[in-house]
Amino acid sequence: MLVLLSMTIGVSLVSQAGVNSQLRQYLGSPIQAAFISFLIGTIILGVLATMQGREWFKNGVLSSIPWWAWLGGLLGAFNIALSIYLAPKLGAVALTVSVLCGQVIASSIFDYHGWLGYPKIDITWNRCFGIALIMLGVVFITRK
Repeated sequence: MLVLLSMTIGVSLVSQAGVNSQLRQYLGSPIQAAFISFLIGTIILGVLATMQGREWFKNGVLSSIPWWAWLGGLLGAFNIALSIYLAPKLGAVALTVSVLCGQVIASSIFDYHGWLGYPKIDITWNRCFGIALIMLGVVFITRK
């Protein structure tokens, strides 16, 4: 069930890139399109967070957060703006498999070292073979 739920994220990501790419065509700027995307997302998340009824910032919590934990928004802005730029140039499949390949390679490294709170998971021959197949898929899909 969790894998199927995770797959809906994939559908959402490819849809988001396409929708935002269309927004870019109307606005003429990937940065403005990314801003609108984040603005709407921020409003929706703000409403949902308010509806939870929890205290927003407990005493001292903001000062205890490590500096790198603030980079999520920066990474998100980079990802959205770049996908808006690349979607019309690569197409949905090439963009998706390229992003997926980068995610799998980075994820394997993060898992191996246990970085950012991920559990430590060894890089096995099966995983290496799977990564190689994904990389080969990128080559086949992007070859003209």
